Amino acid sequence: MLVLPSEHRGLFKQPFGTLFPEFSDIAAQLSGRMVCTVGDVVTHSALARGIIPAVGVIDGFTMRSPYLAMPEISHHILRVRNPAGTITDELVAVLNEAVMSTPCMILVDGEEDLAVLPLIRFLPDGALVLYGQPNEGVVVCEVTQELRLRADDLLSCFESV
Repeated sequence: MLVLPSEHRGLFKQPFGTLFPEFSDIAAQLSGRMVCTVGDVVTHSALARGIIPAVGVIDGFTMRSPYLAMPEISHHILRVRNPAGTITDELVAVLNEAVMSTPCMILVDGEEDLAVLPLIRFLPDGALVLYGQPNEGVVVCEVTQELRLRADDLLSCFESV
């Protein structure tokens, strides 16, 4: 299991991709692309527009409050436990499994926020990962080798326990 030390949490306040104020600002760009979502509001926004994430990762909360607006999920569902501030080995394994059996929704008992980093490692170049930036909008990351290296740099800040 990887644990994010408190002194490195500030590294995750900056968007890891391009920030858009509204989901509607990017919806047209998603057509024909492999799209993965991390977070309840972003996943809901995609599903509400008929965009089925190849992989969606949710935990039932937004900004520490229960998120009750999620539409019904009709594709394959995997469940995993992942405490806040961590990336468990189980989460990594489930993300890999989900990428191999899309479309798939991962329901996290705990927190899904950091799932973006390992998810990027499993996706092909050109895939898009969307996640919410609290009170700012949606972040879009296009998977490239450069993005994988940036994810690895951030993962190197974690402690293995």
